Amino acid sequence: MAHTTTWNLATMPRDRLVHHWTGGRFEVARRPHTSSVEGKILSDQHLIMVTLKGGARLHTFKTDAGLSYSGRDGAGTASFLPAGCERRLELTDVAWEWGAIALHTDTATKDLQALPPFIGSEPFIFGLMSQMRSLFENDGALDATYCSVMTTALTEFLTRRSALSENPKSGSCRLTPLQLRNTLDRIECLLSGPIRISDLSGPLDLSEGHFYRAFRGATGRSPLQVISERRVERAAILLSRTNRSINEIAFDVGFASPSHLARTFRGILDASPSTYRREFRAVTNKNDHKQTISSGSDARTQSDKH
Repeated sequence: MAHTTTWNLATMPRDRLVHHWTGGRFEVARRPHTSSVEGKILSDQHLIMVTLKGGARLHTFKTDAGLSYSGRDGAGTASFLPAGCERRLELTDVAWEWGAIALHTDTATKDLQALPPFIGSEPFIFGLMSQMRSLFENDGALDATYCSVMTTALTEFLTRRSALSENPKSGSCRLTPLQLRNTLDRIECLLSGPIRISDLSGPLDLSEGHFYRAFRGATGRSPLQVISERRVERAAILLSRTNRSINEIAFDVGFASPSHLARTFRGILDASPSTYRREFRAVTNKNDHKQTISSGSDARTQSDKH
């Protein structure tokens, strides 16, 4: 099903970048200084928007749900607009860069469907979208697994913020040993392609949010951390045992780009893929050389005895 968001503004922003994945969309854009902007926003998806840089001296709006706002808007100011809810806005003395995530209603949780619109300073949303923008600008794309995990984390944050989901007791939310083993096996089977949280939660008949908490409760790590570690481990094996290019290896083990592999590889093993391959082969060649010398010495010793 096609999803649409209408940005009906007197003057449109510039340098708009958009990335789609199953279940959502991320976009960033900037607006140079503009004295006044009027318009409206309407989407059939849930919209989470945040100011990443700059701001507006005055941001005034009213939504169909009855939320009204009039005040300054600066970096870190985030807002939520439910699907089907229109926002009529006016910006005064605005110059900013903003990010937005659109979550499809057919994949969103029931708790998210019930959220009312809001606006306020939200460091978590600001940090999440700042990271997404940085990765998007560096790689030209976003990893599907990363997007799925970030979407789940964002949904959890939003529902908890509005106290619409129960807060499980510490230590009471975790996968059973069998569930964990099946999940790790499933990760191995899906490792070479995009892995969404729904790919792991669905077979266990758990919601994405509950699965995320239960996986973390059982392992102490997020699904993204475990998936990234396994991809790096598989890449390290291919780097050490084959002559395949780093670009080929990156895509074969499920990374969105070679730069994504390099960044994750360095973060886990503290070395770039090329450095790892070079140093591994240097050690291997040195050991082979020592073995050759040792074998020759043993042969001469045996000869002297005879």
